[in-house]
Amino acid sequence: MSRVLAELTVDECLTLLAGTPMGRVVFTDRALPAIRPVNHIVDAGAVIIRSRLGGSVASTVGSARGVVVAYQADQIDPHEHTGWSVVATGTARLVTDPADKARYERLLRPWVSMDADCVIRIEPQLLTGYRLVDPAAAAR
Repeated sequence: MSRVLAELTVDECLTLLAGTPMGRVVFTDRALPAIRPVNHIVDAGAVIIRSRLGGSVASTVGSARGVVVAYQADQIDPHEHTGWSVVATGTARLVTDPADKARYERLLRPWVSMDADCVIRIEPQLLTGYRLVDPAAAAR
C-alpha cells in the first residue's frame, strides 16, 4: 500500500500539535542527543511542557538564554500507513512569570507521578510537518 508525503502548512502543523496531547522533546544531555516523551499544550503558537526541576530536560533548559530543542508529535496508523508527523524546532526557556506558570500548571497535568515543578515554553522558529496520504487522495 503505497503512500505519498504531503507537506503541511505552519497553521496545519500548529492545529495538529494542539489536537494531540503528547509528543517527544529532543535535547542535548551531556553532549549526546536525548529524547523524552511528555504531554503538552499549545498556547499562542508555543509548545508548553512540564518537567521536574532536577530532571535532565529542565537542567538543560535552565539557562536564562534558553536552549535549542526539537519537539515532535505524530499520529500514525500502522495498518493503513496513514497519519501525520510534526516537528517544532526552536528555543526552550523556563517559564518564570508567576502568573503564567500558575496558569500552565492548571492547564497541563503531568501524566506520570512525579513532581513536575517547572514549566518550559518552546518557541518554534521552524515548524515542519508531513501527512502520509493515499496517492489518489493527494491528487484531488
